[in-house]
Amino acid sequence: METLMYKPGLDGAIVGESAICQIDEASGHLRYRGYLIEDLAEQASFEEVAFLLIHGDLPSSHEHQVWKSELEQEEHLPVVVRRFLETIPSSAHLMDVLRTSISFLGMIDPEANDPSHAANVRKATKLLAKTPLILSCAVRARYDAPPYPPISQLPFATNLLYLLTGTNHPMKAKELDVSLNLYAEHEFNASTFAARVTASTLADLYGAVTSAIGTLKGSLHGGANEAVAVMLTSIDQPERAKLWIQSKLARKERVMGFGHRVLKHEDPRTSIVKRRARNLSNELGHSRWYEIAEIIEHTMQKERGLFPNLDFYTAVVYLLLRIPIETCTPIFVTSRMAGWCAHVIEQQDRNRLIRPRASYIGPSIREFLPIQLR
Repeated sequence: METLMYKPGLDGAIVGESAICQIDEASGHLRYRGYLIEDLAEQASFEEVAFLLIHGDLPSSHEHQVWKSELEQEEHLPVVVRRFLETIPSSAHLMDVLRTSISFLGMIDPEANDPSHAANVRKATKLLAKTPLILSCAVRARYDAPPYPPISQLPFATNLLYLLTGTNHPMKAKELDVSLNLYAEHEFNASTFAARVTASTLADLYGAVTSAIGTLKGSLHGGANEAVAVMLTSIDQPERAKLWIQSKLARKERVMGFGHRVLKHEDPRTSIVKRRARNLSNELGHSRWYEIAEIIEHTMQKERGLFPNLDFYTAVVYLLLRIPIETCTPIFVTSRMAGWCAHVIEQQDRNRLIRPRASYIGPSIREFLPIQLR
């Protein structure tokens, strides 16, 4: 009888092949379709990175213009979705709003159940364009205010910043753009794997993305950037940071934004966002959040030997951009949408149902007794 190897949580298990993202644990390099994240993050726009993930190559100048035009044509929400968003209570979690709204889009898209490559690419384009609008509507509704309308011809990150804050600032938009590039893809993480499992059943792309959002909402996967932002604002002053963290560690409480399931040492994305957080702090003349974060980082390395992950200094950037804290994880969704859709497309292009096995640990053979004898 074949002996099956058991790896709790599939830790380190190879469960499939992908040409989308490479995490090289030995060198610490991260590549999207062969390109180093260090090159893509700051030199490419998010539109270029999204095109790369979904289409397989960086766009030419002409392809870039066509792609931007395709995204812009989808920058609107169906009336029934807007009406639905108007009925949502302000207490609703924004991740739940995104999950349900995207499922709603799937109900009214006539192409929803077409798993062909071309149809999936069209659906991915729609989701990339419409997710920021859903988020904006949900956020603005909390303040009984109408959503900001998207501005034509603006880059994706600039429009997203405007939709969330009502400001159109090129320098700040660049920081958000870099953040989106860093969040766009990370191999078979929990939410991406959930999307691929769903897609492997030949469920539609909307259903797969809905699975991914539900997974990302979990505190052990998404939400760390939001939790870090809350922590930084709770500490408030740099002189309080070290004692605050030491007290938390003494109570054996988890400090969010540290450690990674795959990357056991430094995350290459972290060094990028840390440097940009420092520079942005200097540019804006507001160094408090960065100073607190740096003290926490040094304390965690000394006390626990842990390195910060991407979420940690991203929280500093988002606070400096005055992005509402509750939108931190939903912004992750607007970015990772590109990666999720790329994986769904790849999965369904050469599909095999994902059906792992379990190691049984229940009772051994038991004799059945009729109910009157039990």
